[in-house]
Amino acid sequence: MTRVQARAVVVTAVHGRHTHLRRLRSGLAASRQPPLRHQVVAMADPELSALVNGDALLPDGGLLPTEVSEVPDAQGRLPLAQARNHGAQRALDSLSHPDDLLIFLDVDCIPAPELVGAYLEAAAQHPERLLCGPVAYLPELPPEELDAADATQLAAWADPHPARPAPDPGQILLGGEHALFWSLSFAVRRVVWERIAGFDEAYAGYGAEDTDFAWRARAAGVELAWVGAARAYHQHHPVSRPPVEHLDDILRNGRLFANTWGHWPMEGWLQEFERMGLVHRVDGDWAAGETPRTHEEPPKER
Repeated sequence: MTRVQARAVVVTAVHGRHTHLRRLRSGLAASRQPPLRHQVVAMADPELSALVNGDALLPDGGLLPTEVSEVPDAQGRLPLAQARNHGAQRALDSLSHPDDLLIFLDVDCIPAPELVGAYLEAAAQHPERLLCGPVAYLPELPPEELDAADATQLAAWADPHPARPAPDPGQILLGGEHALFWSLSFAVRRVVWERIAGFDEAYAGYGAEDTDFAWRARAAGVELAWVGAARAYHQHHPVSRPPVEHLDDILRNGRLFANTWGHWPMEGWLQEFERMGLVHRVDGDWAAGETPRTHEEPPKER
């Protein structure tokens, strides 16, 4: 009996970051085992379809197979959870075999040439696991230098995340804390995706949807596996620390998470906001603004 070759579709949700997306797609096109398709989901980004038309060439001269679909914003917030679910469903429509794989790759990531094949190999060995690939950070580089870099140069420039597993190529680390799950790069088979039930689309805007996904995996009994060869390199972009521009989203999504799981996520950011006088605690909850006064100050003596 002939064994069916497992296939993978890479799902990427995008809003802006078009240069970063071009580098990601060039990396996918250079994969030693190319994906069946790149499923790009444009989040309130109508220009995207034209930009990815013929922008990534395979080694044989063909084009990287690509499908672009669109989801609107969610009342001014980026619907990242909905976009990932949408992309996954579009991918699963063409992945009929149980060995086939969904690979989620963030728009800021450049995949190593081995990433797709490493995920497929790891899924064959650990089909019931949530597969995680190490993501290392690239320094800020001149665009032309980054565009000309090969995989060896990217690996030499990039620094692993100090708090997350980074096994060597050829190693797979099993288990570990679900709190370390990172949605920048991960992969699941259909059965695992359906067991976790995807992302909770109640989350919109910045923060907590990936932590919620990890907690859903833990609640469903899905353990992690860190795949050393499934490496990706995170492209530099400006960030705010703490992300003040996302304060409203963090409070909204954090409260949703707390109502589901009994504790708040992103505590580090919230504590930073508290020190800045932007939020305060209220009976174990967090609210915008400084702590209100509970009594009037006594009159000064004359």
